[in-house]
Amino acid sequence: MTKMITLGISTDAHSQMKDITAEVKRAVAETGVENGVCILFVPHTTGAVTINENADPDVVRDFLYEIDKVVPWNDGYRHYEGNSAAHLKASMIGFSETILIENGKLVLGTWQGIYFTEFDGPRRRKLHIKVLAG
Repeated sequence: MTKMITLGISTDAHSQMKDITAEVKRAVAETGVENGVCILFVPHTTGAVTINENADPDVVRDFLYEIDKVVPWNDGYRHYEGNSAAHLKASMIGFSETILIENGKLVLGTWQGIYFTEFDGPRRRKLHIKVLAG
């Protein structure tokens, strides 16, 4: 059995890490799959998905602060839309994650959460969730 669910995600900042763990857990629970795999995919070029610590909000602050130093917003880019930094950051973070499902629950570490990362917001985004039983 496979099932795909699409979540709508609204971001409200230019750069943001939005914790979507609860929404993904809810979507997986709705499928009724007990054991399998959950694949997350972002169909955008300036947003991404990642897994990181969700216990201390300073991790998110530090993450965004440091990625801005690695890829500054203005750095002589030539892309006419003016958002090359967002494309670079999203590609660095990645557009997909795979998470195991065991006993109907996502297999995440104690401190792990799932984040949609926005680099060209605020925007209305999508996240595709494909749940595969097996």
